[in-house]
Amino acid sequence: MSLTDAGSRAWLSEDDCTLDEFRALVEQRTDARDYPSAAGIEQNVVVYDSDRLRDLGASPEGRRSIQGELTRALLDGPGIVVLKRAFTDPAVVDRASEVFRALIEEERATGASRGDHFAKPGANDRVWNALDKAAVRAPQVFADYYANDMLALVSEAWLGPAYQVTSQINVVNPGGAAQLVHRDYHLGFLSQERAAAYPAHVHRLSPVLTLQGAVAHCAMPVESGPTLYLPHSQKFEPGYLAWRRPEFIEYFDAHHVQLPLDKGDAVFFNPALFHAAGHNRSVDIKRMANLLQVSSAFGRAMETVDREAMANAVFPVLLRRKAEGVSDDWLRRVVAATAEGYPFPTNLDLDPPVEGLAPPSQADTLWQAVREGWDPARLREELRAGAKRRQN
Repeated sequence: MSLTDAGSRAWLSEDDCTLDEFRALVEQRTDARDYPSAAGIEQNVVVYDSDRLRDLGASPEGRRSIQGELTRALLDGPGIVVLKRAFTDPAVVDRASEVFRALIEEERATGASRGDHFAKPGANDRVWNALDKAAVRAPQVFADYYANDMLALVSEAWLGPAYQVTSQINVVNPGGAAQLVHRDYHLGFLSQERAAAYPAHVHRLSPVLTLQGAVAHCAMPVESGPTLYLPHSQKFEPGYLAWRRPEFIEYFDAHHVQLPLDKGDAVFFNPALFHAAGHNRSVDIKRMANLLQVSSAFGRAMETVDREAMANAVFPVLLRRKAEGVSDDWLRRVVAATAEGYPFPTNLDLDPPVEGLAPPSQADTLWQAVREGWDPARLREELRAGAKRRQN
């Protein structure tokens, strides 16, 4: 069977967006028997207890089994998983929240207008490129936060190694209106015309290049407007051409689900899932979430990030934590969130492969510096030299 035979169509158009076909997908029920590691199914969404995942994933075989289950949920299941107590220490979340609030106040003081995706600019608070800003501003807080094992578990499950983390802080203030239903990056950020210009196999590929996530930085009861989801909608092949159509918007509005979250919970979902931030109907809850967009090494991140500055800022923290006895896994998770894990594109005349098919990545350099206990000045020099090789 050819690849085009395996897919339903070679090209997609809005004529392929039939609501009956869509309903047949999204009205199926999520079967708990397909997810033996889960704590349960709530509103058609797979919910996990993170401590149980930690226990089950303690061995390499167990970790691989759990990651396979997470991937099934995101690809062939409801397209969304909730990880309860992903952050077990609320102080880690609170310290990060303080950094995020300081960034919001500084940017608000400048009077700069902050646009928003799929929502009216200005009504809420958003910090773009929060990953970079938080790492440089508060590297120790950053390291403690991004050492999170659940983030690494699900990112590797969906994207494999060398993933790239970016984040945006979103605070939906009391009275803040809901977003419009949408799909996300890559094809979700294109116009109908531009999205239709890509062949169907790219529509199938786009969702596996990115993992969407959100960490709750406060309790999010339903009245505060946690994100609205339509489970199983990621499986609708022409969905990138369907989500703007009135009949699909109307169906989403009538059938979405909405799960309350506790501080430290995390949600991860397939970017092709139909979703939208909810309306904050509370009178006193400033609903803060760290929106994570984790990109495949083979894709393009949404934001340009100064990972060289981040690596230099976080490096002393890594050395100190290593001396205090944290595990290599802890250190590697922070390195993965900080430095560029993919060595291309580069100038191979100046930056030839070393001991393999590729030159060392920025993350390889940072890890070597941690492992060998370099002086920070040496790391700065090596990172700058590597950047020059890639730019020339």
